[in-house]
Amino acid sequence: MKTETPLKNIVIVGGGTAGWMTAASLSHLLRGKYAIRLIESDEISTVGVGESTIPMIRLFNTTLGINEDEFMRETKATFKLGIEFADWGRAGERYMHGFGVLGQPLWTLEFFQYWLRAWQAGKAPDLEHYSLNRMAARAGKFMRPQPEMPNSPLADIPYAFHLDAGLYARYLRKFAESRGVVRSEGKVVEVRQHDNGFIESVVMENGLAIGGDLFIDCSGFRGLLIEQTLKTGFEDWSHWLPCDRAWAVPCESNGKLQPYTRATARPAGWQWRIGLQHRTGNGHVYASRFMSDDEAASILMKNLDGKALAEPRMLRFTAGKRKQVWNKNVVAVGLSSGFLEPLESTSIHLIQSTVSRLLNFFPDTGFDQADIDEFNRQCEFEVERIRDFIILHYHATERGDTPFWDHCRTMDIPDTLRRKLELYKSNGRVIRENNELFTEVGWQQVFHGQGVRPRGHHPLAGLLDEKDLLGFLGNIEQVIGKCVDVMPTHDDFIAAIVAAAPPDTARR
Repeated sequence: MKTETPLKNIVIVGGGTAGWMTAASLSHLLRGKYAIRLIESDEISTVGVGESTIPMIRLFNTTLGINEDEFMRETKATFKLGIEFADWGRAGERYMHGFGVLGQPLWTLEFFQYWLRAWQAGKAPDLEHYSLNRMAARAGKFMRPQPEMPNSPLADIPYAFHLDAGLYARYLRKFAESRGVVRSEGKVVEVRQHDNGFIESVVMENGLAIGGDLFIDCSGFRGLLIEQTLKTGFEDWSHWLPCDRAWAVPCESNGKLQPYTRATARPAGWQWRIGLQHRTGNGHVYASRFMSDDEAASILMKNLDGKALAEPRMLRFTAGKRKQVWNKNVVAVGLSSGFLEPLESTSIHLIQSTVSRLLNFFPDTGFDQADIDEFNRQCEFEVERIRDFIILHYHATERGDTPFWDHCRTMDIPDTLRRKLELYKSNGRVIRENNELFTEVGWQQVFHGQGVRPRGHHPLAGLLDEKDLLGFLGNIEQVIGKCVDVMPTHDDFIAAIVAAAPPDTARR
C-alpha cells in the first residue's frame, strides 16, 4: 500500500506563452487544491513569434471556459483554415494544407482513393476542390461550424487562430491569477537540490528561496532546470532539419485578413506570414551554413507586405528534443523541452499536449518512475512524428536550384518517414499510428502538394463504374462550391466580433 502524500506546491519557472498556458490549465483543472506560483522576470524577453495555431487550441480554450469572441478581441486574433506553401515542391507552385476532411467516404474506402483513381486518369481537378477549408481560404471566406446542418459540409469546419502571443500570455495571466496563481517577479540566480537530485527550491535575486514539490520548466531554450541543473541531455536533429536561425519582424497590415498562414520557400529556408487584426507577423527561418545573417535579413525585409513596425530580431536555435521531458521532479514545457521550427504551427500545441499529459500522469510525492517513463515515451512518440511531417516538406521536393534545397532533396531521412513515403508511393496509402498528431488527410495533402506521386491506387476504388465515380466527385465539388458561396468574408466575420465588444472593452 502506497503511503506517499499529495503534492502541495507547484512552481512554474518562466512566463510567456508556455508558462501562462501551464498556469491557466493547472489553476483551472486542479480546482485550487494546490498552491501554484509562477516566476518570471520582465527583463528576460520571450521568443513571442509563435502566433499561428492548429485546431486543438480550441479544445484548450473550451476546457478553460474561455469565451471565444472575447479571446479574439483580447489577442487581436484572426481565424485560420490552413497553411499555404509556396515554392516548396517546385519554384512557382503552391498548395495548401487545409484542416478538416477531403470529400466524403464511399463504401469501404476513404474519399482520397476514389479521387486518386480519377486524377491519375486525368479526369478530376486538383485535390483542393474537394476541401471546404481550402476553397474557403482561397476565397477569403470564413464561418464557424453550423451543427444544425448535419448533412452539409458546413456542419464541420475545423479552424484555428492567428494570435498575438504576447497578448495571449497577458490574457492567460489574468485568467490564472484570478484563480489563485501567484506571480513572483525577478530572476532565478540559484537552484538548490535535495541529496537525490530533485529540485528543492529556486533562489531569487533578492535572496528569497521558493520551494516546491513539482517544478515546471518554462525557461525557454536555456532549460534552466531541465538542462542547466539536471543535465538531462539533448538529441540534435539538425542533420534532418538544418535551419538554425530566424529573423522575425512585425509590419503594417495590408488591409486584407487572410484566413490562412503562408509559408514561402526561400533559397536557404522559408518565410512566414501571419495576419493579425492590428499587424502582420513575419519571419525568415534559414540555415546559417547556407546563407549569411545579413542576406537572410535582407530577404525578409524586402518581402514584407507593409512598413516594418520594429527592427528585425534574430533567434538562434537547434532543432531537436530533450532526452527526457520529465526528469525527477521537473517537467519541461515549451522551448525548454526542445524545438521544432514553426512550419506546421505545432509549438503552442506541444505546450498544450505536454500539460494535458502531465495531468494524465499527475504525481504524488512518490514520483513513480513507471509513470514518468510512460509520460516520456508518449512525448517522444508525438514529437518524433511531428518531426517526420516537417522533414517531409523539405525532402519531398524537386528543387535543386540552391545548395540548401539540393541538400534537403538528397539527405537521408528517418526510417519512420521513409516507410510512410514508400507506402504512399505504392498506392497512395497513409496509415496513422497511435493517434499521431497529423491525420491521413494532412499527410495526403502534403505528399500530393510536394509532388509525390503514387504508382497506383487502392484496387477496390476500381469497383465503382467510371460514370458513377465522376458523378460522385462532381457532386462533392459542386456542394463545396455552394457552401463557399454562402459564407461571409473573413474580414466581415472579424469585424462583427470586434463590433460586438461590450462598451467597457471597446474603449480599451
